Amino acid sequence: MRHTLRPLREVWMKVGLEKLDTHEGVTVKALLDSGAMGIFMDKDFVEEWGFKLVKLEKPVEVKNVDGTDNDRGRIEYEIECNMYFEGHVERIRVDVCKLGRIKVILGMPWLAVHNPEIDWEKGEVKMMRCPPWCTQNKERREERKRIKTAEKIVEELVLRRFWKWKKVFRKAESERMLVQKPWDHTIELKEGFVLRKGKVYSLSRDKREEVQAFVEDQLRKGYI
Repeated sequence: MRHTLRPLREVWMKVGLEKLDTHEGVTVKALLDSGAMGIFMDKDFVEEWGFKLVKLEKPVEVKNVDGTDNDRGRIEYEIECNMYFEGHVERIRVDVCKLGRIKVILGMPWLAVHNPEIDWEKGEVKMMRCPPWCTQNKERREERKRIKTAEKIVEELVLRRFWKWKKVFRKAESERMLVQKPWDHTIELKEGFVLRKGKVYSLSRDKREEVQAFVEDQLRKGYI
């Protein structure tokens, strides 16, 4: 029996791009293209969102697949920004050129460095094989190290005959919402109390990353 699959022609990633000077961000769909030999961003998109352009010392000629010159002109500028994707964070340099309907292209150099897991049927992308300098890769190593350290501490503090109950001493057991009990109660506010709105303060890039990491950690635990 023959099975006919609907071909998937394009795979996209919904990424966040952050400007280095103002830390303002924008979300955009980036096309994965193994035929592209670089990372590219549409010139009109760059100008619309106000990314800081850096002029190249030597313009880059753009070639078509057949080796002829591209009619959209040379690459004369690049930008540098932070890119976010499902916990993955990296700083990238992007060549600026006319792309038309496509805003961002992640080409073969980026694919080769990060080697993402791609489900071509569903169009899903997972960043599971990043190089050591990627934030997500570093966090995974640190988490594994913390788990091993915690296990060792428990074994040092708890008598061996109690090791079968080691899980109650693990951090993972504490990272969950408590089971509801009959004596749980709500916190009643005083009559006439009105909640006040707090000020919204702008944060630096480092602080924003800390807040994002905190929120993701609370979501993982199920606290929020």
